Amino acid sequence: MSSSEEKLAQSLTAESVELVPFLPYLLQDLWELGSSPDDMVELITNHKVLTSDSTVLDLACGKGAVSIKIAEQFQCRAKGYDLMSDFIKEARNKAADYHVSDLCTFLRADITLLNLEQEQVDLVVFGAVGNVLGEPPQMLNRLKEALKPAGYILLDDGYALTETYDYYTRKDWLKFFEQTNLMLLDEITIEKDHLISLCDEQISYITTRSEELKLRHPYKADLFDSYVRSQKAECEELENDIIGVTFLLKMN
Repeated sequence: MSSSEEKLAQSLTAESVELVPFLPYLLQDLWELGSSPDDMVELITNHKVLTSDSTVLDLACGKGAVSIKIAEQFQCRAKGYDLMSDFIKEARNKAADYHVSDLCTFLRADITLLNLEQEQVDLVVFGAVGNVLGEPPQMLNRLKEALKPAGYILLDDGYALTETYDYYTRKDWLKFFEQTNLMLLDEITIEKDHLISLCDEQISYITTRSEELKLRHPYKADLFDSYVRSQKAECEELENDIIGVTFLLKMN
């Protein structure tokens, strides 16, 4: 497995790259993978970020939920890249369902190898992807490469409630924004009650699919059980130690 596949596994809370071929099956009931399209649409609307002439780049787009809902709402063009062929196929099908196939382009690609300077878009979306493009300063500078002057970034991530926790704090993120010459315009944090409900639903779906896979591949039962445990652990962190947040950033 390549380093990109290792990072893909990490971004989807898979502890082993051995699980990668099974992720489309395990996640088949989920369209929105991590990021909230509604929160992103709200931030774009509140700050008048996009018009019908705008272009959007969605890196590690998953099944295309964010791109599709942005294209539908603002009638602008959106392009998404993801390493998972099954996700790209589903994104294209969903674009057709939402009648935005003419506005959305979804392509399989390793985003770590893209020449982002060739993109030159108005908005880059980087939703719940983790460290695929490196640590925050490196990642933010890479995202900026894809932007037109005065372009915007929608970044879905999280911050720790205390500095003792092994995660970036909000203060750390503000420092990263300053270091990379980005202005924080706004942010939306996920409400705890909504988060708990969302986690419960997702864990239920994933557990069901895991049990089905265990019947087909009993010798890999530990692998699937481990994935369910990792999903539960991530939800517990988000419910108790980490605040999920979507930042809207603008180039200075």
